[in-house]
Amino acid sequence: MDELSLQRENGKIYSHIRGKWLDETPEEFVRQTFVVDLVNNFGYPLDVMAEEYSADMETRGVRSTRADIVIYKSKEDKARNYNALIVIECKAETVKIRLEDFYQGAEYAAKLRAQFLVLHNSKETHFYAVDMDKIPNKKDAFAQIVTIPLYEDIHNDKKIDLIKKQTKTFTREDFTRMLRTCHNIIRNNDKLSPEAAFDEISKILFMKINFERDKKGTQVFTKQEYNRQKAIEEKYNENHHIQNPPPFMQTLFNDTKQAFKDDQIFEENEIIQIRENSFVQIIESLQFYNLSDTQDDIKGIAFEQFLGTTFRGQLGQFFTPRTIVNFMTEILDPKEGEVICDPTCGSGGFLIKAFEYVREQIEETIKAEKIRLRAELEGPDFESKSPEEQRTIIQKIDAMQAALNSELDTQKTGSRMYHLSHDCIYGTDANPRMARTSKMNMIMHGDGHSGVYHHDGLLNIGGIFEERFDVILTNPPFGSRIDKSQKISETDILTDTTLLKKYREKYGSPYDKALKQINNHIGNSLLSLFDTGGMSALTEVLFMERCLRLLKKGGRMGMVLPEGVLNTLTLQKVREYFEGRAKIILICSIPQDVFIAAGATVKPSLVFFKRFTAEEEQQYAEIKEKAYQEARVPYQAEEDRLTAEYQAFAAAGKNRTKEARAILAQLNAVSDAISEDAKPLVKAYFDYEIPIARVEDAGITSTGAASPGNQLPQLQKEYAQYKTEHKLWEANQPQICYFLSENGEVVRKMGEESEGEVLHVDG
Repeated sequence: MDELSLQRENGKIYSHIRGKWLDETPEEFVRQTFVVDLVNNFGYPLDVMAEEYSADMETRGVRSTRADIVIYKSKEDKARNYNALIVIECKAETVKIRLEDFYQGAEYAAKLRAQFLVLHNSKETHFYAVDMDKIPNKKDAFAQIVTIPLYEDIHNDKKIDLIKKQTKTFTREDFTRMLRTCHNIIRNNDKLSPEAAFDEISKILFMKINFERDKKGTQVFTKQEYNRQKAIEEKYNENHHIQNPPPFMQTLFNDTKQAFKDDQIFEENEIIQIRENSFVQIIESLQFYNLSDTQDDIKGIAFEQFLGTTFRGQLGQFFTPRTIVNFMTEILDPKEGEVICDPTCGSGGFLIKAFEYVREQIEETIKAEKIRLRAELEGPDFESKSPEEQRTIIQKIDAMQAALNSELDTQKTGSRMYHLSHDCIYGTDANPRMARTSKMNMIMHGDGHSGVYHHDGLLNIGGIFEERFDVILTNPPFGSRIDKSQKISETDILTDTTLLKKYREKYGSPYDKALKQINNHIGNSLLSLFDTGGMSALTEVLFMERCLRLLKKGGRMGMVLPEGVLNTLTLQKVREYFEGRAKIILICSIPQDVFIAAGATVKPSLVFFKRFTAEEEQQYAEIKEKAYQEARVPYQAEEDRLTAEYQAFAAAGKNRTKEARAILAQLNAVSDAISEDAKPLVKAYFDYEIPIARVEDAGITSTGAASPGNQLPQLQKEYAQYKTEHKLWEANQPQICYFLSENGEVVRKMGEESEGEVLHVDG
């Protein structure tokens, strides 16, 4: 069969099935592109396909009168309108695919007794096997599967049955088991360490995701597809006399590196480090999992489970137990529109939870708006309307649902999920393996990976710089020290002009100011960048200050810290530094058992801060001055006497003499004494309640297993009530609502002053 090509000219697009030119609407473009794919990649001849198929649809409430594409087993079946094989519903790129909003396709599949249903837009494709015994109008009649059969297999009942059994309702345990199988293949065949083996799996997962995104979900990355592409490549190399070409798997990896170049996931010279037979075995193990549209909660949690079993012993410090991550996120309660960061993100646990937490809020509001707007469109008398009026209303409901579904698309510029994914989630990790792992973990959980960098978390990079964040969640490295010899060097400077331009365009003038943290301190000690660097070189102390600086005024943060930071005498000055810049809003002592499995040897606490607002900063400065002046009273006479003596020496030009220096030393001693006496006064005047909790069971044992008596959820509920009653913070959340314009378009409105933004839907 000759390869089919898409034909377009002068606003028209050619229908190969109908043999005529059509107006090129967004939906028509999607349909004709998919027809080409059906012919070239699935092998279906044009004479078994029909477009705009009209059936006798008298069922009340049918939302359309024509099926987009219908495929039969033969042209004879098509001619006599015998049972169809596949029904395909095509939608424009802007229409997010959700089965509950596409029952017109389900109704067609039922009416035509088709074995398969396909829902497709230009970004994704969902395949379903149809169970006729559960028809009509039952959602469980449609089981999501990996793909549809090739034309050459449609008369092979065994292959058809196998395809129907390859459902995408696999469990996270299935996926975890598959990842472990891939890991063992590399360890057995290539004798790599667990960490190195994981690196290779990560590369292949990125390659698979890149392939499936490129194919818009119509195909998965199979062993057969790899071999087919390899044969094409080898033939090309032979015809063009290319000597010693790289292995084909390396060529594919190079393409993947290029696709993810902006994300800085891979080093420029990085290569695949395993044998091709290992690579092919892994591709074969992965081929029944389409990572572009597998449910995020399945593949994401499975990936985390795999990480835990692979790395717990070697890189346990990069993993914060999920019970702790969940508790800390829920305590800080991030909202839509807030910008969130973890400057020591490890495997990405905090970022993923924050992403999911906000995504769930968005999904709930969209669901509620669908229900409300549907009721508005139907009105109280929908049942009494004529079939034609009902059909018109249902078409409007379809358009409304499509518009709201587009808000949940992380790739649609301007959507609420795009804003969350691209503008609100940020993290860094100094370990290249962990930075890559965090990115992969984020992709597995539904995206948000583009704000994750391989970089020292103490230094500015990309969108991570001072006063940028509403919420910070982190488990910083602790127990180690930053050496005084560690300098800011030329290698810390960002020289990539493309990235510099990108960041300047996105973040504006604050980014130029952020660059000075590195550019203006080349050769200086890393410690010199921090006020607390002169008090302590402990990593946890420096990261406390770093996080405080990253927060906006009024922003809040939660940190895992060793209890020594809160009570060690040597860190008294450090505590005073933070007391003057942030309020402690909760301290939760947890068992040491929680982090023993990760190699920790100190007892941890979960500490939550809220940076002072501008008003609180002013209030604190006034209280500090008031306390100082009160504490100064008993010292006033002595201070005045010493000041007069020193001024006399200065007037005589003798302020550098030994006697003058001695007087100055006494003056400084008096000032220090006043400051010390003022401290309890400051605490008395700037007094506020600090909730302290002690948890005996945090949901995890010393072996890393789950414990049944987790007390954190109950504490979270109690704190939520306490936070509300004491008005600890008011989240600066945009008010988003939707309404229908006079011509039926959905309008998004943010805040009472906004006129609203029309959400256009094609198709």
